[in-house]
Amino acid sequence: MPTCSRLAPYFFAALLGGLTAGCVTTTRVAQTTAAAPVLDVAKELAYCAAQARKTVDQKSNYTRQPRRIGAGKAQWEYVSREDWTSGFWPGTLWYVYETQPTAFWKEKAQGFTQDLAPVLDHKTVDHDLGFQFYCSYGNGYRLTKDPAYKQVLLRAADSLAMLFNPRVGTILSWPRMVKQMNWPHNTIMDNMINLELLFWASKHGGSKKLYDMAVSHARVTSRNHFRPDGTSYHVAVYDDKTGQFIKGVTHQGYADNTMWARGQAWAIYGFTMAYRESRESEFLDRARKSADIFIQRLPADQVPYWDFDAPDIPNAPRDASAAAVVASALLELSTLVPDKAAAQGYRQQAERMLVTLSSAQYQARDQSPAFLLHSTGHKPNGTEIDASINYADYYYLEALLRLQKLQQNKSLSVVEK
Repeated sequence: MPTCSRLAPYFFAALLGGLTAGCVTTTRVAQTTAAAPVLDVAKELAYCAAQARKTVDQKSNYTRQPRRIGAGKAQWEYVSREDWTSGFWPGTLWYVYETQPTAFWKEKAQGFTQDLAPVLDHKTVDHDLGFQFYCSYGNGYRLTKDPAYKQVLLRAADSLAMLFNPRVGTILSWPRMVKQMNWPHNTIMDNMINLELLFWASKHGGSKKLYDMAVSHARVTSRNHFRPDGTSYHVAVYDDKTGQFIKGVTHQGYADNTMWARGQAWAIYGFTMAYRESRESEFLDRARKSADIFIQRLPADQVPYWDFDAPDIPNAPRDASAAAVVASALLELSTLVPDKAAAQGYRQQAERMLVTLSSAQYQARDQSPAFLLHSTGHKPNGTEIDASINYADYYYLEALLRLQKLQQNKSLSVVEK
């Protein structure tokens, strides 16, 4: 792919209305003279609280978590605490409590959060403990300082660390896939998000080794999980004994050589967070390269198709969850890049995405108690296609809170350092 980085080192390639033709860059995005559309953040936060209230009013106890609402349906399908997404609903409730700090919301957030604790009584079966516990207990600890929450987080971090392979330098994501797919040691891009649990624990009484594991995982992922153009594989497969990188493949994207939207979103979010925690320049560069190619290839409304290379575009399903993850990540990235033009570009891009997500086209409103429509979970498996999904709602609300904090000149820390 040609580059024009010398001519325009901070060229913003994706504006509403389409892509800029001609020379593009895969290494830097940034400045645009067009102002971002105005978003009434307080209004959208109130909308999320009202939608969440619909769900809690329908749920009589704290067991089982809302996960998805299928296309054309109006009610949540619920999952057990063992489901990888089980931390998103309690995390969403903590965010609602942050916007409306009442006893009602605190009680609901606490109830769903505490239901997750028994997960740690069982053998660690995959990498998702960060999603499950950092989103729930992490936000709970940030907002309440409950020492019991801190102990659960430290325990979760130690459990996650059990999957770290020092010969490879990364966490084993899916133990079940070792035999099922003949992937001796597999690491998926989603795992980058779970590193935040390790970073946090290393600073709050956990072992320093947790920090080292997180940095190692990010380094190895940065060097093996990406193609030259900045797009990422979903899965990196390694020899579990030598640590040698074997191949990059996809599991939830269209093909091994395509850019699966949510996988690329995890990369943007994960490496932004890894840079915040470690200040390793490699991670900032990787976050920016991942973001730039994502932004460059967005459709006009700024919400990606489930895979940027799906053969049936423009009729392919969208993935609002990927847009929500990226919007949140770009807001934080805008606070970390060294130049003001780039920072402004990333923030304006995030605001454009949030404007679209907050429109009648993407908000559920009266259709269901979810926040957002039009997410895609696992298209190759035929599941959660054009659906409402709990992690889309979680990151959408997180992005709105981050934008509000930026407007108020506050820290964006999801969990207090």
